[in-house]
Amino acid sequence: MAKPSLAASQIGIQLAKQSMTKAGWTQKRLSTLVDCSRQPITNFFKGEPVAQPIFVKICDRLNLNWQEIADFSALTPTVSTITNVSLESFDHDPIALVQNLRRQTYAALEERCGTMRILDMSYPIGIEDIYTDVNILEQLSGRRRKKLDDLLESCDVETFDRLGFGQATEERISGIEAVQKYRRLIILGKPGAGKTTFLKHLAIQCNEGKFESERLPIFVTLKDFAETPDQPELLQYICHRDFHDDPEASQAIAAIFQQGRALVLLDGLDEVRGEDHDRIVRDIRTFSEQYYDNHFVITCRIAAWEYTFEKFTEVEIADFDEVQIAAFVAKWFSQKPIKPESFLRALNQNPKIYQLAVSPLLLTLLCLAFEESGEFPASRSELYKEGIDALLKKWDAKRGIQRDQVYKKLSLQHKQDLLSYIALVTFKQQSYFFKQSVLEEYIADYIADLPDAQSDPEALKLDSEAVLRSIEAQHGLLVERAKGIYSFSHLTFQEYFAAREIVFNAAHLDEAIHNLLNHLHDRRWQEIFLLTTEMLRDASRLILPMKQAIDGLLAHEAKLQRFLHYVHDRATSPEFSFCKPLAARAFCFDIDFDIDKRRAIALLADPTAKILVCASFFTRILNISLEQAIAIAQDYEASAPSDQKITATHSADEAMWIGVRVALQSEKIKPDLHRRLKEFTQRENLILQDDKALEQMADDARKVAKDNLNHIGNDAWKLSNRQFTDNEKNLLRQYYKANELLLRCLKSEGCRMDRKTRQHVEETLLMPN
Repeated sequence: MAKPSLAASQIGIQLAKQSMTKAGWTQKRLSTLVDCSRQPITNFFKGEPVAQPIFVKICDRLNLNWQEIADFSALTPTVSTITNVSLESFDHDPIALVQNLRRQTYAALEERCGTMRILDMSYPIGIEDIYTDVNILEQLSGRRRKKLDDLLESCDVETFDRLGFGQATEERISGIEAVQKYRRLIILGKPGAGKTTFLKHLAIQCNEGKFESERLPIFVTLKDFAETPDQPELLQYICHRDFHDDPEASQAIAAIFQQGRALVLLDGLDEVRGEDHDRIVRDIRTFSEQYYDNHFVITCRIAAWEYTFEKFTEVEIADFDEVQIAAFVAKWFSQKPIKPESFLRALNQNPKIYQLAVSPLLLTLLCLAFEESGEFPASRSELYKEGIDALLKKWDAKRGIQRDQVYKKLSLQHKQDLLSYIALVTFKQQSYFFKQSVLEEYIADYIADLPDAQSDPEALKLDSEAVLRSIEAQHGLLVERAKGIYSFSHLTFQEYFAAREIVFNAAHLDEAIHNLLNHLHDRRWQEIFLLTTEMLRDASRLILPMKQAIDGLLAHEAKLQRFLHYVHDRATSPEFSFCKPLAARAFCFDIDFDIDKRRAIALLADPTAKILVCASFFTRILNISLEQAIAIAQDYEASAPSDQKITATHSADEAMWIGVRVALQSEKIKPDLHRRLKEFTQRENLILQDDKALEQMADDARKVAKDNLNHIGNDAWKLSNRQFTDNEKNLLRQYYKANELLLRCLKSEGCRMDRKTRQHVEETLLMPN
């Protein structure tokens, strides 16, 4: 029901401001303490109406007597007074009635739609504090008639779903444009796509006269409507909730609907219990047909939509793109110590995590996780698990929604086991998309082994269809990309579940790991190796077989073994004494950047190896020995401020930027090289702010250096380029990349194994047999 509202007097506002100043609070801080959105706080200090309970709480927090702060002379007139006056002149000025009723319901709607609490947040957040404009697909993904080959052709599997896979080529319009375009609209979307947030935003904007100002906003949570005692019709429910069943108010609302002056926002049809569904759908259909001149927007999860409203247009809410992600993050961190740029940089450096950010719900989860320490959790498997838990359990549970279980035998544990089984089977087949019939076969194979499963093939097929629809509708982990063609919602989740199938299939773990090692040199499987390492109780079950397989790659290659001996001996030279032996070996193994320009193994083993990044650059650009180059880098390091040291950089590219600036100060640099490097400094602002510009600068600087001097050091260093066959070079490249993956597994946060074993593995990487 609508609650009475109060407004502060001018003297009351002054007293409240004094109390705020004394406490050192901002309006945002006060909204948190009062447990409301910022809008009621703003209204309070403007002397505008605020719902009485919130008004009283604001005064209590400010240690003020609310009765002394309120302006009782400005109390809102009764509904009857408003409607009596307005109904008489309604035919001449219908907008007047809209405005009067909006004033009456203003505070209640702000309270209903002004905030939301997401996942594990300890306080509600204002809708307008995080709302980001949404985009709409006018053609539903699941109704596109595309073949598997068409879907594969339209995407790059290396960046699968990084920015809303399956939607990237579809034309989008803004959410506001879609609502303006279609008078009766059904907005469908995946779980956590932002449907409720968008609808609440529309309600707030209309309430404040910024959108469809000639209409009265009516926001209804369909779950609440469906579960109301005595099962009222929609008009009765609105009159009871918002106007206390006042007869004249009911007459006024009926007039509003009859004249088409309402914006009716019906949220969450999928959240209505099965027993109430038909009744609610029938009521909505009847209401929208009777009051057809009004503006209607209904939201529902896309996979749960199985009804036909003939006069309504169905559209789909699109995943976030880069611009929307940046806008959301800017709002989220606007009042927090962490800068949005820090979050976005970390996100861009983690493509697998970026995949999740296209979902507003999962982007919120990432923001919450980043807030805790200013970085993403080191264990990606834990982060992914939290995202999956949000979709499987928390998102509905936190909002008190209990959905019907279409297949009673499939517990939450069984759902995860089923998804794990599907993920590994499809990943082995390099299947990112799968036909519905194939997917249902996998489901049928799994549920056939459950207790009391159907033995009749036709009944089992029907059960598998029900399970697929349940997982898609309730959790959104499987998504229909085109008609009859499915995929996991994010490649990240397919990889997570595939790793889970390997780890939790304990009876056959050794066999599963043996099969995993068959993919050691396949880039597509790298994330599964990392996730498997983190999930294993004893990571040595994977690490030791990996090490054995990698060492075996060159075991019978005599020339390559001699090269490894040479690398080991060279890395023990005195000039490398400042860094760990593995970092020195990795540097010497690939001294000419032929395999890894980012120096991944060296920098993973020892961050001080960034000195070598600069040194190898100085050697070429200044035409000096490696020993001299290391000395120049170390001299700079000793005198540089702490935040400008080479070892304070976060990557080889950042270290290269320091190398360019140091080289420009050297008397040894040739004029033409000085000119070419000087051009980089003209882009300094862009280089310091944009990772892609930084990467391009580093690549360009390496090319300038290599053009000047193709190799560094004496002739022995040229061995890798001049005396190896193409096959041997490929073997060395495979060997290096496999060692890099092994070290990443070893260094991952969740890697649990005996300390001595870990140390032995790391100390013997890149060593001859």
